[in-house]
Amino acid sequence: MTDVLRRGRASLAFGFFAQGVAFALLVTRIPAIQDRYGVSDALLPVFLAAVPVLAGVGSVVSERLVRRVRPSRLLRWSQPVVLLALLGVGAGDRVAVLAVALAVFGLSVGALDASLNMLGVSLQRAYGRSIMLGFHATYSLGGILGASLAWAGAHWDLALWVSYLPVVVVLLPAALAGSRWYVDGDGGGTAEEGMEKGSGGAGAGVGFKVLLPLCLVMTFAYIGDSTVSNWSAKYLQDVLGSSEQLATVPYNVYMVTTLVGRALGDFGVRRFGAVAVVRGGAVVAAGGFAVVASAPGAWVGMLGFTLLGLGLCVLVPQTFAAAGRLAAERDGRPGASDAAVARLNVFNYVGFLIGSPLVGVLGDAWSYRGAMLVPMVLVLVTVVYARSFGDRPDRYGGGHERPRTADVGRGSNGL
Repeated sequence: MTDVLRRGRASLAFGFFAQGVAFALLVTRIPAIQDRYGVSDALLPVFLAAVPVLAGVGSVVSERLVRRVRPSRLLRWSQPVVLLALLGVGAGDRVAVLAVALAVFGLSVGALDASLNMLGVSLQRAYGRSIMLGFHATYSLGGILGASLAWAGAHWDLALWVSYLPVVVVLLPAALAGSRWYVDGDGGGTAEEGMEKGSGGAGAGVGFKVLLPLCLVMTFAYIGDSTVSNWSAKYLQDVLGSSEQLATVPYNVYMVTTLVGRALGDFGVRRFGAVAVVRGGAVVAAGGFAVVASAPGAWVGMLGFTLLGLGLCVLVPQTFAAAGRLAAERDGRPGASDAAVARLNVFNYVGFLIGSPLVGVLGDAWSYRGAMLVPMVLVLVTVVYARSFGDRPDRYGGGHERPRTADVGRGSNGL
């Protein structure tokens, strides 16, 4: 059974990695996509907003689906659809094709994000210690690779489909092959066994009111993240007076520090507990925004974005883990944690949708330095809700208690 869990962990980590590559390849080539299809500046925001909106719909649908099918089955088929939709974005030649491809991408990426995190929080429970941050570290690694491939495609002026096709050819069969080792819970064993046994858990999950603190934390974390991804380059160049070349550095630094923080974060959770790590991350992130808002020059501003990466990186993985744990405590039925994770995942996209226009509106109406203080305050709210992340590190990642045999035999669904 230890080998089953190890294979399940490795295959799921690859799933996170592949998702990071695919998403980065999409968002970092938006200018090329706009040029290929002749999308106007007025229409582009509509296309960009549609992806997270449809991803939220996909996550809501996933909450319903996992009452009937195993999360591993949802993950097994949503990841190839995401990759094929990415290829469709690069291979089309009409705006209608782009609209369909982005719609499919959005819906399937919502299901993919939800199912990845469902299995992640479940495997953490099966292991009896914190491993969730490690999964998100592989996502960050994939994002760095995807962004690097996108840079190479832009540098060599490659057609979009030429950039995307090799990635899809490599990742799609690898993801399908690895999916046979996904570990499901409720006595399901591996994903292949789940395909034979049929439906997943029937748990309806916990109510929205119970999850509300975690939903707010998820929203605020993604407001912070989207602020960095959408505004760091403009802020460094227009406000802090950097060169255009130097303005591209903060997001890369943010991605690298996010990777480092997540790679080391599980050790912090095991040593100090989730509550302390979440509080520390929120304080560091708020400090990063404060440094960015008050920076006298570009290099100090980059220090602030570095702190943001180290602080924000722990919040999202621990919020997913806390949702699954809370659902398991409140509702012991199979599938309860899966439904909670899917519901929480919607607020990933809510934060993404709010973050970019929020800073833009405040920056134009007030000042961009002042606008950076708003996500700072929102992230600090996480400190207030930190107790929602649990105070029992011996069971959920901060101690050394070994998982019970029954839990390991269940696989991943009992957080």
